[in-house]
Amino acid sequence: MKKILLFSSIFIGTAATAQQANINNSIQPDTTITDTIEVIDGYVMKTDINNREVVPYANIRQTDIAFSKRIWREIDLREKLNKAFASPKSSLIDILLEAIQAGELTAYDPTPTKEDPNGDSFKTKLAPDQVMARFGGDSILVEEYNENNEVIGSSYQSRDFDASQVVKFRIKEDWIFDKQRSVFEARIVGIAPLITPDIPGMSDVPMLPPGAALETPETSSADPFDPFAPQPEPQEIQADEQVATDQDLPPVEAVEDSFSPQIDATPAFWVYFPEARHVLVNKEVMNRNNDATGLSYDDVFIKRMFASYIVKQSNPEDLRIKDYIGDDLERLFESERIKKALMDYEQDLWSY
Repeated sequence: MKKILLFSSIFIGTAATAQQANINNSIQPDTTITDTIEVIDGYVMKTDINNREVVPYANIRQTDIAFSKRIWREIDLREKLNKAFASPKSSLIDILLEAIQAGELTAYDPTPTKEDPNGDSFKTKLAPDQVMARFGGDSILVEEYNENNEVIGSSYQSRDFDASQVVKFRIKEDWIFDKQRSVFEARIVGIAPLITPDIPGMSDVPMLPPGAALETPETSSADPFDPFAPQPEPQEIQADEQVATDQDLPPVEAVEDSFSPQIDATPAFWVYFPEARHVLVNKEVMNRNNDATGLSYDDVFIKRMFASYIVKQSNPEDLRIKDYIGDDLERLFESERIKKALMDYEQDLWSY
């Protein structure tokens, strides 16, 4: 009986101490508690995601692979399902760059070579400063002036990187059928953020339809942007010429946007996904509807919780979809056809 009473008193005392130390349950201000206990921003501290570890893949032997197909797909962050990847609280590009700068993740050069035409074989490593230079986030020279507007010194300062520059990610993955486990699954090999290269002078060259001549000062005597420039005198209409009305004029066809310069987005760097999993497993993905989902970026990629479209599949000619299909809508149809072909292969393996 004494042991039961002693145990009860210890339990009640411990519970009372725990409740007393919890600031959220306090009924009056207590300045002594904050000196020993850290203030929690909320009612619970999210420690679960920080302690998570990567769940390893199941081992696959080469002899057990009955089917394999390599796929390149792109994730557009402007789509509704992918908005979380660009969240200011937990942006994917910020997570990757911070891990690269901290030495937790290795970046690889995406430049194509003769041995690596696609530039995604993870051969050449990139230093953190080389990675930031690709985003325009390298150091710039800042000069210091005195009160007489004279240069008294200069120093290099790092530029702030704007995560909104990255709106797409490219994924390289392998679809594998393991006959030993009877599982058809996708395994991501690498991830690359896409950037649009800034080509000097590209925006200054006007793109005109075929057959249209560029107007020069010799062919035009007036500047349409200068209201004070001498304007050409209107030509007199001869009496025998018929004046066309608005109804007689043919409709003006809209000029297609195909004449504007099109610059493809290219990978800034590649990261090896099995290595990146150890970083992404401890980074929470923001959810618009629920803050308690507890999903990490590793969960999102493993569970395929993103929207994407295929840009290339492995083929003997090593062609991308846009290399043999010019229309944008037809490219999307081809992407869906490839997706369906993969799913049909899995369905055809079984009998019902």
